[in-house]
Amino acid sequence: MGEARGVTLRAQWLGQMLRDLREDKRLTLREAGEYLQRTGATISRFETGVYPIRRVDAAALLDLYGVEDPGRRDTLLQLAGELWHTGWWETYSKDAWSSTIDLAWLENRALTLRTFAGLVLPGLLQTRDYILSLFQAANSEMKEREIERAVELRLERQRVLVREEPVRLSAIIDEAALRRPIGGAQVMVGQLKRLREAAELSNVDIRVIPFSRGAHASPEGSFTLIGLEEPFSEIAHTESAGGAIYLERGDVDRLIDVYDRLQESSLSVEESAAFIVAMEKDLS
Repeated sequence: MGEARGVTLRAQWLGQMLRDLREDKRLTLREAGEYLQRTGATISRFETGVYPIRRVDAAALLDLYGVEDPGRRDTLLQLAGELWHTGWWETYSKDAWSSTIDLAWLENRALTLRTFAGLVLPGLLQTRDYILSLFQAANSEMKEREIERAVELRLERQRVLVREEPVRLSAIIDEAALRRPIGGAQVMVGQLKRLREAAELSNVDIRVIPFSRGAHASPEGSFTLIGLEEPFSEIAHTESAGGAIYLERGDVDRLIDVYDRLQESSLSVEESAAFIVAMEKDLS
C-alpha cells in the first residue's frame, strides 16, 4: 500500500511562501542561492518542495527577504521544523500513501474540521470493525498486516477529537452512508452507538440529511474542510480512487458554500441524534 514519500504537502506550502517572498523582493534564484552559498537550482528545489529546506536555511532566507514580523517568522520557521520533525504519523509512512500521512498531519494542525460523508461514515468517527470491513472490501490485494496497519492509522487519527485541546468536528452525513450495512448488522449497531457517543462530545456536531429531503448540494460526493491557524487559509480534502486531492483558495470558497447549503438541508443536531438512535434500535 505504501509509496515513495515524494513531495509532501507541507514542503510545498513552505516552498511556495518562500518563493512569493523572494519574488516580492525581485531576487533571482541565483541571488538567493549565492546568499546561502548554494546554487540557484537548490533554491528551486526548496521552493517546489522537492528537497525540504532546513530550518537554519529558512531563517537565513527570511533575513534576506526582510521578514521581521515575529509572528510570521515563527510560523514559517515552525513549518520548516515540521518538514524534518517525525510525528507519530511518520511511523506509518512505509505502509500508507503520502497523501494519507499529509492528512494526518493536517488534522493534527487543524482547529476545525467540517466534513460531508456521502457514501461511508466519516473516518474520524468509524469503529475498528467498520474500518476493517471497509479495507477488506476495497483492497483485496492488501495483505493482512497492511490492512491492520491501515486500520491502526485511522484509529490513531481519531485522537484529535479527545486530545487536551480537541479539534472541533462538524459532520454532515447522508442517510445513504448510515443505511449501507458495512460489515453487517452487528458491526453497524456498534458503529451507530459510536456515532451516538461521539455526538455527546462538546466538540462534535453530527447532522443527518435524510432521504426525505431529496436532492442535496453535493451529488459529486464527500469532502472535508480543514480550518487552520493563520496565516494558513482553510483548505479542502477530497478522496477518489486515484488518490487524495487538496484544494485551496477559490476552490475552497465554492465548497464552503456547498457545505452551508448541505447544512440547510440537514436535520438539527437534536433531530439527527434521535434519527441515529432510532436506526440503532431497528438493527438491535
